[in-house]
Amino acid sequence: MEKLPLETQTLYAEFMEQLLAMEAHRSIGRISGCFTTKIVKGETYYYFQYSEPGGVPRQVYVGKKIPALDRVVKRFLTDREAFKVDIQHIQRLCAQLRMGGALITDTASARVLKAFAESGVFHLNGVLVGTHAFTVLGNLLGVRWTSSAAKTQDVDIASELRLSIAVPNIQADVPQILEGLEMGFLPVPPLNPKNPSTSFKVRGKPLRVDILTPEISANDRNPVFISRFNVAAQPIRFLDYLIENPEQGAVVNGGGILLKVPTPARFAFHKLIASRERGVTMHDKVEKDIMQAAQVFSVLADERPGDLLLAWDEIERRGEGWVKRVAAGLSVMRERHRVEHEMVHRALPELKAVLLRHGGRNGNR
Repeated sequence: MEKLPLETQTLYAEFMEQLLAMEAHRSIGRISGCFTTKIVKGETYYYFQYSEPGGVPRQVYVGKKIPALDRVVKRFLTDREAFKVDIQHIQRLCAQLRMGGALITDTASARVLKAFAESGVFHLNGVLVGTHAFTVLGNLLGVRWTSSAAKTQDVDIASELRLSIAVPNIQADVPQILEGLEMGFLPVPPLNPKNPSTSFKVRGKPLRVDILTPEISANDRNPVFISRFNVAAQPIRFLDYLIENPEQGAVVNGGGILLKVPTPARFAFHKLIASRERGVTMHDKVEKDIMQAAQVFSVLADERPGDLLLAWDEIERRGEGWVKRVAAGLSVMRERHRVEHEMVHRALPELKAVLLRHGGRNGNR
């Protein structure tokens, strides 16, 4: 792990500000497509041509050419020119970020994430988790992670089963979005053929999309249907902690993609917990969990210890089982990443008593 140059950190802050400003000032010029006219029986009619996320072309009827619609079209063209300027600025920033050492998301994964963003997945409480979120967090924290800890083509999207605020008649149809990309996504057959698929994969390639949701009942881990995404999700233990109160982040590729990611501190603690939940055959993923946790902890312990305190308070509030799993994860982290482990202890001195209570030799350090 290494710090990004100050110039690159400043560029990423500008990059985020630009994307947030564009999001806050959506206008008709942001709509992807163009107006066209057709003459039918001597009358002129407006149609709007556009591409759905993924590039599927569509054309819809707007209405007869009248002065009111002429004004709409004129406004569209004016706003479109302003939007082009914003997009070009974003593209320049991405090129500068790439040269400055920022973490870049691979093209295939970025294409999927862009389609999800354009379709409203992240407005409907979708949160990017997993290694792609780790990449975004690196840029947010101004660091470049160890390359082996940031490589994946698994796109993991997590969301609560229901929205906390009712949003009527809004849906982001995940299967349709993936089909529209025309990248060859197919549902992954579940182990139990009676269950619906919660994953989609491109045959012969590592690109995969997994839909996740917090587990509600320990006695029922069957997939559950998320109606606003028109897809089933796999319930995962402890996921509620990870995706609670996410923050804005952005993917760097040829352009920018605004989305939601977990807070860095919760991400790190959750990785410790997740590492203890994996089976004995998942050694590589356990190593990756611990490595990612250690790298995030090292940044936060040095620069944002208050974030760790808040995230730890929430762990303790959730009970002894949560604390025990974090203690077990820290025990493993000590063996593999001693320096980062000591940094966490200095930022959270109360952990020593916790580890002693659970019989860990870490408490004697």
